[in-house]
Amino acid sequence: MIVMGSNTMTLPFKLLICSFEQKQDKRLSKHNIPYFKYFFKNYYIYIIKLKKYVEYSTIYIEFLMKRGLNMRKFVVAGNWKMNHSPNDTRDFFARFNGLVQDSDLEIVLCVPYIDIATALDCVSNTNIKIGAQNLNHQVAGALTGDVSVKMLSDIGVKYSVIGHSERRQYHHETDDYVNLKVKAAFDYGIIPILCVGETLHERELGIAKEKIIIQIRHAFEDLAPDYARKMIIAYEPIWAIGTGKTASKEDACEACKLIRDEIRKMYGNDVAEEVRVLYGGSVKPSNAKELFDNEDIDGGLVGGASLEPDSFAQIVNYNK
Repeated sequence: MIVMGSNTMTLPFKLLICSFEQKQDKRLSKHNIPYFKYFFKNYYIYIIKLKKYVEYSTIYIEFLMKRGLNMRKFVVAGNWKMNHSPNDTRDFFARFNGLVQDSDLEIVLCVPYIDIATALDCVSNTNIKIGAQNLNHQVAGALTGDVSVKMLSDIGVKYSVIGHSERRQYHHETDDYVNLKVKAAFDYGIIPILCVGETLHERELGIAKEKIIIQIRHAFEDLAPDYARKMIIAYEPIWAIGTGKTASKEDACEACKLIRDEIRKMYGNDVAEEVRVLYGGSVKPSNAKELFDNEDIDGGLVGGASLEPDSFAQIVNYNK
């Protein structure tokens, strides 16, 4: 045992003490600054820098907590519906690509079948992804007019809108049919952009929440957690689609939170915090920031405003 000041102090320890007492920094010797003073001065500076680092880290952690610990990547997806020819598609991307080249968001354009090959060619080597607007869950068969999930996967499609209100309304797609499409999409490496939402009549009856929960439960039925965590869900208040009306920020947040809470009940917190939930009711440049600057909303599914490169780019660049 070493006791300071005693005769039992070992020689190596004495030498160490002497070296600290006598050593002076050569660069500072002309100022007669002892080594200890120089050492502790720099140590103090180090502590101050460390304190600032901790403060900045705390701010960043608070940001992570607000946006979710898994740092869900923001998604802005455009749905062209039945618009644009292949020539229109070339013109669109000739303008659009340069406007969003510095974006770190996940940018997706879901285009008509006839435009997919052209669109894929136009966005090669860019940060833009191409999706479909629908798919058939079967690999092949006597289904005139349909396009199979395998066909889309084979040409490089990575996303597909599934269960859009217009498909449910005009093509009578049921919740069970949507579930088949969701599972088939994942099996072939396509990420579903699942659409859920209530009609104006359902909203007025006070059953909007129940309608959304039923759609979520059916769509996720028998879906493995590893697939579920990759899902993109778009809340689309049907009464706001194409009408120019938009749900209030509070209504949009409430619905998106409801969706995540339901996923949490089904799969637990880890999966719920990875699922991206978008707002999809008449998103435009003038309201994008107000909607997107909320912790429960992870981006948007954009309809009419995605048809023009400048307006869609403004939405993608909403925070710049």
